[in-house]
Amino acid sequence: MLSMIRREMIYLWYYFEIQFRQIFRYWVLGMVLGSAVSVFLKDRIHDIFRSLGDRKPGIAGTAAASALGIASPLCMYGTIPLAASFSRSGIPDDWLAAFMMSSILLNPQLIIYSAALGRTALIVRILSSFVCGIIAGLLLRIFFHGKKFFDFHGFEEPVSHDTDPNVVLRFVKNLGRNIKATGLYFLSGIVMSAVFQRYVPQDVMTDLFGGNEAWGVLMAATIGVPLYACGGGTIPLLQAWLSDGMSIGSAAAFMITGPATKITNLGAVKIVLGTRRFLMYLAFVAAFALVTGMMVNVFFTS
Repeated sequence: MLSMIRREMIYLWYYFEIQFRQIFRYWVLGMVLGSAVSVFLKDRIHDIFRSLGDRKPGIAGTAAASALGIASPLCMYGTIPLAASFSRSGIPDDWLAAFMMSSILLNPQLIIYSAALGRTALIVRILSSFVCGIIAGLLLRIFFHGKKFFDFHGFEEPVSHDTDPNVVLRFVKNLGRNIKATGLYFLSGIVMSAVFQRYVPQDVMTDLFGGNEAWGVLMAATIGVPLYACGGGTIPLLQAWLSDGMSIGSAAAFMITGPATKITNLGAVKIVLGTRRFLMYLAFVAAFALVTGMMVNVFFTS
């Protein structure tokens, strides 16, 4: 019995070590880049967004807002007070929707993490997040023109933790907070990946998530809801699943529903939407994930 347990531990360590060596450099680079953007570029990114309100670029502002949402390093609980500040500055709700939607799905740190999945998955993730933000903004522009969609009552400007006068210490402290916030999820994701690789046969993953079928995309979008706790923590899982036969479209659906329905993000979004519009948000995420997953499969696996 002890010899069997020891053997299984050796196998799990083998898979863990391989995954760790493949992912670790992306995690470190993501930590460094995320902290650098947060300390040195965050205010500049948000000032650019505020300045769009003065230029009034129309629909083009929706695309710009989506791109700036991806560039913003804030989590959703930091993004919503910021969006409230933008709203008071005169930024329209359709631009805010684009900014907040893409910000939920992606940030500079997660872009680096996702590079571990390969060029195709990285491109799909960036483009789908960008397009999702644009579509969210356009839908508000079409169906809620002249109406307030968000309720930012009671939200004040987010408090910055990057206040140390020494710029080096400011960066180091931010990096420490980043590591503390993501490190456990990162290691947990690798452990889960090792368990999947050891005990879940490859043909099971292929049957569930492979091919061009809508079923695989639907399954991936569905499991993205309970499994997604931290972006960095899901990268090892996705890498293992893709190598075991998951289609790129299924991965795209997972990468959309996961962050969009992460419990902390849902709590933040529910606050500013109310029940009816919150349900509309969930329906939009589900529909976009399914359509995107199927379209990605057509374009990248045909």
